[in-house]
Amino acid sequence: MVLLVSWAPVGLKRVPLTLAILCVALGVLIFSTGLLSFNPDPRTWDTATERLTELVVIISLMGAGLKLDRPVGWRRWSTTVRLLAIAMPLTIGAVAWLGFAGLGFSLAMALLFGASMAPTDPVLAADVQVGPPRSGDEDEVRFGLTSEAGLNDALAFPFVHLAILAAAGGLATQSGLTDWFTIKVGWKLLAGLGAGVLIGKGLGYLLFRSRRGLSKLADGLIALAATLITYSLTEMVHGYGFLAVFVCAVMIRSSERDHEFHQEMHDFSDQIERLLMMLLLVLFGGALANGLLDSLTWTDALIGLAVVFVVRPVAGLIAMTGSGQPWRERLLLAFLGIRGVGSVYYLAYGINHGDFGDSERLWAVVGFIIVVSVLVHGVTATPLLARLARRREAEADAA
Repeated sequence: MVLLVSWAPVGLKRVPLTLAILCVALGVLIFSTGLLSFNPDPRTWDTATERLTELVVIISLMGAGLKLDRPVGWRRWSTTVRLLAIAMPLTIGAVAWLGFAGLGFSLAMALLFGASMAPTDPVLAADVQVGPPRSGDEDEVRFGLTSEAGLNDALAFPFVHLAILAAAGGLATQSGLTDWFTIKVGWKLLAGLGAGVLIGKGLGYLLFRSRRGLSKLADGLIALAATLITYSLTEMVHGYGFLAVFVCAVMIRSSERDHEFHQEMHDFSDQIERLLMMLLLVLFGGALANGLLDSLTWTDALIGLAVVFVVRPVAGLIAMTGSGQPWRERLLLAFLGIRGVGSVYYLAYGINHGDFGDSERLWAVVGFIIVVSVLVHGVTATPLLARLARRREAEADAA
């Protein structure tokens, strides 16, 4: 499997497959043989699932932040703001309504369903993200999808806490709602943002501006150190560590934007991320082989397809209305909202921290949506973005 990961980025360039598709397929194949007695069902290994997906996501967030060449600014990041402020809440609301009215979930479980479907995945989105630092591969579609994936993993967290509050019956109490709004929304977001800025600026200074210039002495391993330090310290002050890690990466990048050490840090993060992603997706394939989708009904499957093909695209198009972006770019930004490891993390976190009752059907629906997203977005992303690039080149030549 490690050999496969090292070969896949080059070997898969000319075929409509991704590393994610191969890993899931191999997981299904390996665990279907019956040779392994281990059953990697996330419903059984709930705490391990939460922790492993948590680790993969934060490493991916560091890599995503280090990729971004574009300086921070409201106008420069307007696409990101639109996707986060409009598309994400619309997606949560629509998915929660589908869960409540269409699947018969309780309000709490419907909210958890909506929140777990909110984040586009930074782990599985390598094919739609910007290229490595200073590569110049940062068109508006790739930038928007990368920055959205980097930030909405944290911004979806308050809605997970809202679902946990609903499961405990706290929505009917003023104290519960006050605590959710002031702590789970206000403090945790501000603490995550502040910790990310401070730690990122501090590490940026040590690496690029201090007298010793630690970037000359360190290697790419410092990216992992920065990830773990930032996440740990932020969680200690009860902030959102996901937000802090991504912001920290952006701050490190902005400290010395053109330094070649960014490439080394990014490459190391990318290798660790791909190894962990491989492990997770093989286990996910094993869970599929061992009955993760057994509780799925035809209604569940139809609603899962609606989430992928209707909810996200419509929410994305509404968000991009009036943006001034060409129609084809708006379509791609709306369609390529990949769901994956982040959704598994939020679902595991919610179930581990709240009383939602029997969650087998919810796991089945979420698992089905991830399978559809991995297959559909994995097969279509590369050719769609390549076609967009060719059209841009043709228009530039004609001009």
